[in-house]
Amino acid sequence: MSGVSHVQREVRLRRAIAGALFLGTVLLFSRVIDRDFGFVNYDDPDYVTTNRVVQQGLTMAGVKWAFTTGAVSNWHPLTWVSHQLDWSLFGGDARGHHATSVVWHALNAALAFAALRRLTGALWTSAFCAALFAWHPLRVESVAWVAERKDVLSGFFWFATLWAYAVYQERRRTAGRGAGWFYGLALTTLALGLLAKPMLVTLPAVLLLLDFWPTRRFAAETTRGLLLEKLPFFALAAASCVVTYSVQRDGGAVSLALSFSGRLSNAVVAVVRYVGSFLWPFDLAVLYPHPGYWPAKKVAASLAIVAALTAVAWVRRRRQPYLAVGWLWFLGTLVPVIGLVQVGLQSMADRYTYVTMFGLHVAGLWALRAAVVTPAARRVGGLVGVGLLAAGAIRTWDQQGVWKNSLTLFDHAIAVTERNYLAFNNRGIYLCEVGRVEEGMADYRRALAIRADYPEANNNLARMLGQQGRSGEAVPMLRVAVRGKPDSLEARNNLANALSDTGAVAEAMEQYAFILEREPQHVDALTNSGVALAMQGKVDEARLRMEAALRVAPNNLSALSNLGNVYALLGRRDEAITQYRRTIALSPGDARAHHNLGNALGEAGQWAEAAASYARAVVAAPANAESRAHLGLAYARLGRREEALRELRAASAQQPDYAAAKAWLQAVEDSK
Repeated sequence: MSGVSHVQREVRLRRAIAGALFLGTVLLFSRVIDRDFGFVNYDDPDYVTTNRVVQQGLTMAGVKWAFTTGAVSNWHPLTWVSHQLDWSLFGGDARGHHATSVVWHALNAALAFAALRRLTGALWTSAFCAALFAWHPLRVESVAWVAERKDVLSGFFWFATLWAYAVYQERRRTAGRGAGWFYGLALTTLALGLLAKPMLVTLPAVLLLLDFWPTRRFAAETTRGLLLEKLPFFALAAASCVVTYSVQRDGGAVSLALSFSGRLSNAVVAVVRYVGSFLWPFDLAVLYPHPGYWPAKKVAASLAIVAALTAVAWVRRRRQPYLAVGWLWFLGTLVPVIGLVQVGLQSMADRYTYVTMFGLHVAGLWALRAAVVTPAARRVGGLVGVGLLAAGAIRTWDQQGVWKNSLTLFDHAIAVTERNYLAFNNRGIYLCEVGRVEEGMADYRRALAIRADYPEANNNLARMLGQQGRSGEAVPMLRVAVRGKPDSLEARNNLANALSDTGAVAEAMEQYAFILEREPQHVDALTNSGVALAMQGKVDEARLRMEAALRVAPNNLSALSNLGNVYALLGRRDEAITQYRRTIALSPGDARAHHNLGNALGEAGQWAEAAASYARAVVAAPANAESRAHLGLAYARLGRREEALRELRAASAQQPDYAAAKAWLQAVEDSK
């Protein structure tokens, strides 16, 4: 009976530890669920905030898209489905999206403990290892960044695979029932993890490491048998590698700008920097810019450190096998993201440590466990460990504040990194969106001062110049952006708009055609090409483009307003008035729509209503001399001479070269 009682107590204790890890992780990361924490403008738009498919919620069409798209240069259908489900549940409320990521991470903390305890039998060391994994500041990026849902989601299947494999090999060793079932479960969870993020391609190799220690199957079984057992796992990983590389290459994410020696040098330096971030997790940033080439002395020093640590792990592999397993886990799982195949702008990234750093946790903690043997030393070690966990948790709580919004995120990145052109660019995006346009444009220029050919900053600065009527300055920048990212439909659309504004309508139409060939429902390209067609006198074709745009986005303001303009050109005045009124209903402060409605009403002889529309246009845009002059004309038609004189004089003063305003003013003055 005492044996049964002991087993029951053990089970209860394991459940209590798992529950404490789950709840502790939820509480620690609850800061990101605060209403002040929103989405950020780096990757979140592609994954959620501007992704039309995701914003349709979880649908069969959306699931089909998830399994067939290479959007964002990745194939991770389960991640897309997760975002679609979140949108169905929470819509655009970022708190719900953050909460989902926190829950997944908390589940991973509990599951990491369960898997490691099952593999090693070490209850408290496994618990401490899981807590160190879950509460380390390096985890913040994966949890607080909605676009990194793939980390916490794939992490769940990573640890689920480890747990299932532990049960499989345990039952196989003891001839227990259900071993084959758990083998199949491990294979299934690996497949699901690969559908969430291809980072799991190294997991089959980790299973082989676990066969060396702690399960020690290499000592009891043949190497050939263990390799054959893992073949289905490696086959899944190989298929994922082929698909991932193909999608990333086709999406333009694979960079060939660096030589292999440059990429290898960065990989060696990054390993040491990752270890440094693990030991001293300060000055963490959303992006660490790739320097291109590291100084030879730094590469040599890093190589010496990596070689020394590897040598120690190898020499001690028999007496301290956990050192070799943990170190090789860390190195091996970094291979897909270490930059040997360069994907993106970064030299390293905190998010890449989500499962890789677990190897260092294992190596370090089991080495300490072996060194601390007396009860007194273990008590002291436990107190020190709790203190380190508490310090790490405080640092983690503080680091979450960096992710409050795009401004805090990129302010911090600029402060702790050098020559971070992406951070300047994305801070510029935020500043422009909140109306601090000059500051935002200054940030774009800072980004270009660091890297003149950076496509995003060229595109963003050019777009703002276009909005200021400086399309001539914008065109050269947009050409640079398109050369850097030929498949960027946004840059091509902006280039087409700028070309159209500068009178190069034929070349603009070539850019619109490129866009619509690849995305026939591109609303901006449909609308703006319609404007260009109208400029060419092809008014009926323009109407068809505008109507097509509105079938895709019925409330698109530009399409609504421009369709009104096209109807006006076609003489379909009533339909034009309807479009302008629809535009105003959606955007009451749209000065141009009020002005155009006034024009249409004036042509219909409805001068009182026209005057009211012009008056609203003047309120919305007081500096617009055109609306003020037309308001004066409407007052004149209504016989309100003094008001007409006031508005026409004001328009002439605002824009002295406005010939029509002067002519109308002269006519009213002569009408005494």
